[in-house]
Amino acid sequence: DLKEAQQKAQLSGLPQDAQAAKDLDDKCTRFEKKLYDLELTRNIALQTGPQIRLMQSSDTEMAQKIQSTIVNTIPLWKSQMVIALGIEHSAQAAKAQREVSDMTNELLKKNAQKLKTATIENAKELERGVVDIETLKQTNAELISTLDEVVKIQSEGREKRRIAEAELGQIEDQLKNKLLETASYSQGSRQS
Repeated sequence: DLKEAQQKAQLSGLPQDAQAAKDLDDKCTRFEKKLYDLELTRNIALQTGPQIRLMQSSDTEMAQKIQSTIVNTIPLWKSQMVIALGIEHSAQAAKAQREVSDMTNELLKKNAQKLKTATIENAKELERGVVDIETLKQTNAELISTLDEVVKIQSEGREKRRIAEAELGQIEDQLKNKLLETASYSQGSRQS
């Protein structure tokens, strides 16, 4: 239990207990982050179902609309064209047919393009990971840089301590020599 580990570390004051409490706290934090990531993934999965149903519903309605157009509108157009052919000359009928075909082709092209775009975007999002690889590369590089910096600082600290120890030895020798010199001078003064 984290609270117990923290209390133990506070009571004992031992570095290993403090490290154990820190390690446990880090594990708890990682676990909480993993739970959060899983919750996000679950939420995305829950949203996917309604999105698919919405697309299916839209497709079904479009199919029904096309069927209705075929059943209702096309016969109406045919009868109107027969009347128009009877009244107008064949060039007008050809023009009307061409305009209908152009409009239908344009509609089909636009819908095909929209479907392609929507499908590609959906596929991209579905194939994308929870975390981008670039993000992981950056965080990894930062961690490596941090570790390198820590090693450098520790190395510099060791070198400074080594130099300081040597200087402390010199200081101690100087003091010892001065004390011996002073003691010799004092003895010489007393003997005279």
